[in-house]
Amino acid sequence: MAEEKFVFEPPSDEEIELESESESQSDEVDEEEAEEAESEDEKIRPNKKSQSPWDFSSYSESVADEHYRRSTTSIDEKISNARLRHPISTTNTDSEESSDFESHHQEVYRPDDEEDEEEHSVPTTSGNDGKSFFSPVEGVSFHANSFLELHLSRPLLRACEALGYSKPTPIQAACIPLALTGRDICGSAITGSGKTAAFALPTLERLLYRPKNRPAIRVLILTPTRELAVQVHSMIMKIAQFMTEIRCCLVVGGLSTKVQEAALRSMPDIVVATPGRMVDHLRNSLSVHLDELAVLILDEADRLLELGFSAEIHELVKLCPKRRQTMLFSATMTNEVSELVKLSLNKPLRLSADPSAKRPATLTEEVVRIRRMSEGNHEAVLLALCSKTFTSKVIIFSGTKQAAHRLKIIFGLAGFKAAELHGNLTQAQRLDALELFRKQQVDFLIATDVAARGLDIIGVQTVINFACPRDLTSYVHRVGRTARAGREGYAVTFVTDNDRSLLKSIVKRIGSKLRSRIVAEQSIKKWSEIIEQMEDQVASVLQEEKEEMALRKAEMEATKAENLIEHRDEIYSRPKRTWFSTEKEKKLVAKAAKESLEKRNGSGNEVISAEQAEDSKMKEKRKRQREKNLPRKQRRKLEAARETLEDENKGEEKNKKERNGISLVDVAYRRAKAVKAARKAVDAGKIVRKSVKKSKNPSQINKSRTDEMRELFQDDMSAKKQINLQRGVGKKKSSFKSKSRYKRR
Repeated sequence: MAEEKFVFEPPSDEEIELESESESQSDEVDEEEAEEAESEDEKIRPNKKSQSPWDFSSYSESVADEHYRRSTTSIDEKISNARLRHPISTTNTDSEESSDFESHHQEVYRPDDEEDEEEHSVPTTSGNDGKSFFSPVEGVSFHANSFLELHLSRPLLRACEALGYSKPTPIQAACIPLALTGRDICGSAITGSGKTAAFALPTLERLLYRPKNRPAIRVLILTPTRELAVQVHSMIMKIAQFMTEIRCCLVVGGLSTKVQEAALRSMPDIVVATPGRMVDHLRNSLSVHLDELAVLILDEADRLLELGFSAEIHELVKLCPKRRQTMLFSATMTNEVSELVKLSLNKPLRLSADPSAKRPATLTEEVVRIRRMSEGNHEAVLLALCSKTFTSKVIIFSGTKQAAHRLKIIFGLAGFKAAELHGNLTQAQRLDALELFRKQQVDFLIATDVAARGLDIIGVQTVINFACPRDLTSYVHRVGRTARAGREGYAVTFVTDNDRSLLKSIVKRIGSKLRSRIVAEQSIKKWSEIIEQMEDQVASVLQEEKEEMALRKAEMEATKAENLIEHRDEIYSRPKRTWFSTEKEKKLVAKAAKESLEKRNGSGNEVISAEQAEDSKMKEKRKRQREKNLPRKQRRKLEAARETLEDENKGEEKNKKERNGISLVDVAYRRAKAVKAARKAVDAGKIVRKSVKKSKNPSQINKSRTDEMRELFQDDMSAKKQINLQRGVGKKKSSFKSKSRYKRR
């Protein structure tokens, strides 16, 4: 019997239906054979459909309800209205389409430098990396034929079978037996290798033997993003579907605080959270604590620290009991992650199933070179690719939220089905976008780096890096959304002349055989003309959104004022909420993290954009306006303080100029010139040099430094006394006149 191939995630229900549809479009003979095979399979194993582990729709209200409650319209409705007002034809003749299609082709990527052609693959690291901090992991097996070998209970085995997990991945085979013993684990593995199940299965197995008469929060799972937290929560609920007594709670931003507070008070067994919201509940919610926590799990730890959650994580680690099991999973081991490991883990086992930057064998990586002359045609190149080559199941990564939103509008006006995912959306809209893309109701998901970590959406065929990632780690995680668990996938990266350093690091460190994709000039020209025609519509949609937002903000302020007037006593009777870090502090932390990242990447010269300059001008204007509205006394104090500060700065600048005005070279040159001129004058007889008499007392010549200072001090004091005597300030008279003198009169 042939060996069983590695299978981690079979196609979901949606993929099975799509495959059957594609088979129906093939030849008649193949269709009949496929139908016979399907009928035989149904007879042998009825109801054998595997469940999809992700379900994003049940975590928040529908987007339609949200728009109805807010009296707003969706972006798709605005785009459709704009298309009706100004229709734009995006179709061309068949001959142009065929020529465009033929002109899109691939070439072997040839780097400019000969050094780039060398490929350096990252060596695989074993479990023991030689550091004394980690415990040795001798005898750990990264192979298991089935989940039965991992000694899991029957409910978990039934759940694995229902989800279609037939054979453990290397990280699961190594992690599950060690986690069941209660050891601390620091694990890393290739993207799409099932790290969530690697820590969820042993955790649920341990919870089967918990004391059931004493409810408490026993497991805390921290994730960097809300979407990843929702995915982990959904995964745990699917694995624990046959364990009826296990309760799991989701604590993330963007969802109702009151609902989460009530759920935490009921003491669930597992809490999946983002760090900020969890710290908020521990500070401000009554009867919420982590005194009986048994397991702490940090998922995507490097990303947690990148996003500025370092202080929150350290705070949560302090609040957890010392006698606990800690599991940390990180794709890259940075210095910050190493410090966190040393702080939170106790004699951990280092498990590295695969190198963190290893490239999946089924991934095809391509590069689209954007030359300096055509840098303004990014969007046209993207639309040319998405209209012909990559037409469905595509994730497009944009650099900023504004760029992602603009791409969403352009794709909608061009007639493509697309959804957007970034931080400017509400939580309901973000989850709805993921659900639409998962169910393949839209072909394109335009996202920022929010979707770059951990999200496992089944069936993603292509990842397009519209904005080049800032470093190699970000690139690895972005392209890791495709080619997961043995499936095929494409990764296309737009590279400008400024991104050559990243391109070199991709070739050297990953060791991938890059291919260069050439996009037809005719297609780019056609789409650039269409985008130019769309500009008015894009501007009208953005203006409509801006007006709608301003109106909604005014309504919110009015509602807030009404509530303050109506429920004043109730509001002020509540205890004041305390924050671990205010919005201002969060911005400062994010700014510091960004600056450190820029320094690490070696970008020393900072270039301020026009938008940033405008923002700084507006801030100065608001500051002046606030100063005008201040009381007269405070305004005068401010002006006086500013004047003194300016005087001090001027004095410092003057001193600096006096000190640093003439360089030492100039001084030496002038002195040498003066000496030379004096010598010439003496030789000519114009100046008679005076003879200097030498002092007979040698003690005056060789005085010590202390004697000199003492004499100077005494001379200075005697001079001051003489001046005071001349002015008549010999006797000190009190200038203060007591009131008693006036009373006596």
